[in-house]
Amino acid sequence: MKDLYGRTIEYMRISITDRCNLRCRYCMPDGIKLISMDEIMSYEDILLVCREAVKLGITKFKITGGEPLVRRDCASLVRAIREIPGVEQVTMTTNGVLLMQHLEELKDAGLDGVNISLDTLHRDRFEQITGYDQIGRVLRSVEEAVKIGMKVKINTVLQRGENDDEWEPLIRLAKKYPVDVRFIELMPIGQGSHREMVSNAELLSLIKEKYPEITPDDTVHGNGPAVYYKIPAFYGSIGFISAIHGVFCSQCNRIRMTSTGELKPCLCYGETISIREAAKLKNSEEIKRILEKAIEMKPERHHFDREQMITERKTMAEIGG
Repeated sequence: MKDLYGRTIEYMRISITDRCNLRCRYCMPDGIKLISMDEIMSYEDILLVCREAVKLGITKFKITGGEPLVRRDCASLVRAIREIPGVEQVTMTTNGVLLMQHLEELKDAGLDGVNISLDTLHRDRFEQITGYDQIGRVLRSVEEAVKIGMKVKINTVLQRGENDDEWEPLIRLAKKYPVDVRFIELMPIGQGSHREMVSNAELLSLIKEKYPEITPDDTVHGNGPAVYYKIPAFYGSIGFISAIHGVFCSQCNRIRMTSTGELKPCLCYGETISIREAAKLKNSEEIKRILEKAIEMKPERHHFDREQMITERKTMAEIGG
């Protein structure tokens, strides 16, 4: 289905929980209020929404959280979505802490790829950023995912004065493993609005100074707005998702569903439309109508560059990223 600006909407991000086993300060700091479990969409209701979404041309799904792997039987949901006729791809974003113990069942369920959030390679700094000493488990998850042939992307958010000195050791992961390392500009949402981001233009300039042989990589790496570069002798590529300084809205192909069944057309704005009740009532026609409405609600572009126009007040954990 096309939105009002002619963009084909074929990709849906689905948050299945607002819970997480880490406490990253820019996403889900200590003390955050959690949603009651009876408000969380059931797997059965999520599948109903996915089936109607496929009929509208949405064939690629990303499972997110919070941390999706803290919810029981996550792999069963992946399998059920992957088995819907017409679904082309199911991927997941995770912090990697629990990934290693679920890798085999996720691969068997048909998971096509995994994005692992990783902002530092230093043990002490990892604990400082996330609240827990789990860097070893995350790095083992990366290794094991690569070993079993899972497509892996590393998602990194650089913060000024926090971890902005780590870009080089992080991109060397793409030299050691066949993984893409992607730098995502910190979005001014929730706690992220109180922290200083590092622009990807600045970062790319630094990388070019160190690796002048870097060249654009025009191959397709996924469904999102990342721009990729290749460094000779690196197995993987280096990607940049420039949410603030590189407006890519003309190519936006997605909608989001929060863990409570709120369809969210754009991260920048607080406007949502609930599909939860229609799903609970098993009303397929109403689900389809609400999905169509959500797509029609998509704005022409975000305005993360103009603070006064940002109307989203929830945390990234509540939204699902």
